[in-house]
Amino acid sequence: MNDILEKAKQWLTPIFDAETQTEIQELITNNPDDLADRFYKDMEFGTGGMRGTMGAGTNRINKYTLGRATQGLSNYLIENVDKEQLSVVIAYDCRHNSKKFAKVVADVLSANNIKVFLFEDLRPTPELSFAVRHLDCDAGIVLTASHNPPEYNGYKVYWADGGQIVPPNDSGIINKVNALEFSEINFDANEELIEMIGADVDKVFIENSVKNGSLSPNIDRKNLKIVFTSLHGTSIMSVPDALSEAGYTDVHIVEEQRKPDGDFPTVKSPNPEEPEALEMATNLANEIGADIVIGTDPDCDRLGVAVRDMDGSMKLMNGNQTMVVMTDFLLRKWKEEGKLNGKQFVGSTIVSTELVNDVAASFGVGTKVGLTGFKWIAKMVKDFPELNFIGGGEESFGYMVGDFVRDKDAVTATLLACEVAALAKQNGSSFYKELLDIYVRESFYKEHLISITKKGMDGAAEIQQMLSDMRNNPITEVDGEKIESLCDYQASTKKNLITGDVTEIDMPKSNVLIYQTASGTRIAARPSGTEPKIKFYFSVNAPLDAAENAEKVEAELDAKIQRIIKEMKLN
Repeated sequence: MNDILEKAKQWLTPIFDAETQTEIQELITNNPDDLADRFYKDMEFGTGGMRGTMGAGTNRINKYTLGRATQGLSNYLIENVDKEQLSVVIAYDCRHNSKKFAKVVADVLSANNIKVFLFEDLRPTPELSFAVRHLDCDAGIVLTASHNPPEYNGYKVYWADGGQIVPPNDSGIINKVNALEFSEINFDANEELIEMIGADVDKVFIENSVKNGSLSPNIDRKNLKIVFTSLHGTSIMSVPDALSEAGYTDVHIVEEQRKPDGDFPTVKSPNPEEPEALEMATNLANEIGADIVIGTDPDCDRLGVAVRDMDGSMKLMNGNQTMVVMTDFLLRKWKEEGKLNGKQFVGSTIVSTELVNDVAASFGVGTKVGLTGFKWIAKMVKDFPELNFIGGGEESFGYMVGDFVRDKDAVTATLLACEVAALAKQNGSSFYKELLDIYVRESFYKEHLISITKKGMDGAAEIQQMLSDMRNNPITEVDGEKIESLCDYQASTKKNLITGDVTEIDMPKSNVLIYQTASGTRIAARPSGTEPKIKFYFSVNAPLDAAENAEKVEAELDAKIQRIIKEMKLN
């Protein structure tokens, strides 16, 4: 505690403004537990960048932690990019302080003689990714905390290719940041180097979104009834315009959730993975008889899709189901147009459904599987320039169509989901029936996610202990099946638990464990890179002989997952 107190007292010096000093002094005097949480570590880059609760302290998002990150980025760019005039584009979402933080970041960059393109108002994260390459910038930054609670904000860095930073740039930037004292941050802006941008970039972004997300020329888009909600986030700036540009005219916006608002007043969590977040949208869909519901998270990189099931009820697809249907649709389009020649691939991640791999293989297309996070899918595009990237996704409700955006993109993915639904309706089918047809063709895959929250210093230690126990005392059997293999991505090893044979995993190290049985039952565990949580992913599968039997097979698979969860004492 003495170390924490000494660290906190540094924030009482004139380097920090009066408001910050007052906040820290109040904590020192009255709230030592909160003080400890704010100073026991420095804010770190995870799978989604730097994200955390706002407030004073080294383990908080504030002017100084953002300034330090930006000064470190500036130093790295100056030393590693050989250009006469470096440039960075900045976007921000609807969260509290995002606009103010974006200007702080712009000030630091410009103070380091770096040209800044700053969006005039909130914009979707995928538009930031697009703008990096469109404006020929050396990096991009977006101020966002995605779907986290209102007290959070965050900071994601993109490289010149439009993807989030990956090795070696990520560690290079982090080393520069960690080497800095707060006194070394240059906040003295050069306003002449800060240029406001907006409508011109919007126009080109939406044009490209429509080009990539609307692929079939003979679809009656006017016949699809859509309900859309932005969940108080940035997608209101782009998705309605993109739908209109694509030719969808029967679009109904949830008005109570239209206005951007960092408090997200109508939802418990602005996360489209959760059915409650889309409740107002699905209620509206039932009132007006809509075919599809689309909801996006605050920075518009992930989307939730609800469609009519075989009984006509609205059913929220999970991220795995949506990515499988959209990938199958894209592959069929590429095949119909004679464009599949063995030089294409789709992208996925290690905790996403293996069904997408089977679907791609049925078209003779390979799937490249990376670590969790879309930065690894974007890296695939960069690493294999000789191949065409068709599309890719991950279980956490993200999808990327083509490579004009190098991150998950709810604008283009919304258009693609509507494309699937409109064409299916035109052909007497439905989005959900397309999914069942894939299950019949391949196998019925059922996935389930559990997130366990462990806050603070003690919580972080608990999460590490849980993973350590699973690593050092492996599970050997689940639901009567022997575990065949354990993939340990931290050790880069795949161990056959039956024979003892060990092979190497050729991927960057990551604190992820995946158990698998011979039948394909999978259990994955990993700490969240952006929240104080440990996540457990379950995947089971069984043959489906006919769509009419889907409900029965799904119930059996659900029961199997619940038995496994009970065995693991996670409920």
